Amino acid sequence: MLAECINDLLPQTQCTKCGYAGCAPYAQAIAEGLAPINRCPPGGEKGITALATLLKTEVLPLDETCGRHMPLQVAVIDEQYCIGCTLCIQACPVDAIVGASKLMHTVLAHACTGCDLCVAPCPVDCIEMVNVSPARTWTREDAQTSRQRFEARNERLTRPAQEPQRQESAKEIGNAVAQALAKARARRSAAATP
Repeated sequence: MLAECINDLLPQTQCTKCGYAGCAPYAQAIAEGLAPINRCPPGGEKGITALATLLKTEVLPLDETCGRHMPLQVAVIDEQYCIGCTLCIQACPVDAIVGASKLMHTVLAHACTGCDLCVAPCPVDCIEMVNVSPARTWTREDAQTSRQRFEARNERLTRPAQEPQRQESAKEIGNAVAQALAKARARRSAAATP
């Protein structure tokens, strides 16, 4: 399928800078002729050229209304100011941020795609994007890993939540305790009578 071949050429950062909800929807739009090949800043000129070659079309300059091609970056959380709101965790498309509500969060740098989707929702502005050091380029292996993490996250989010176990009400617990006490008293009094 053409959309899948296009998706395989995209960087899988899932940044949404192209105007679509991820790399696969953008690939589908390109395949259907609904979107041009130059709306992926992370892919840059190299990505546009690969798409043009696949589709046998002309190479276009990057549409900078979508953003600029940048060196590979990762998110860094200033843990001193993190309030543990979890908004960054919810925004990360590849589960590269770990933490819990009301506790400090941190970024798994090896899993971060540099999409920067976690920056805007942070209410205390404690997340910044920094260039990867030492500098390196995003590889096909990075893209494959990112895609697997994205798909695993989506699968986890669409999985039905486990049925919560029924918890007994305080009244039911009180009744059970009262019954147990009554039985215990009855046994004691039966044992005390000769």
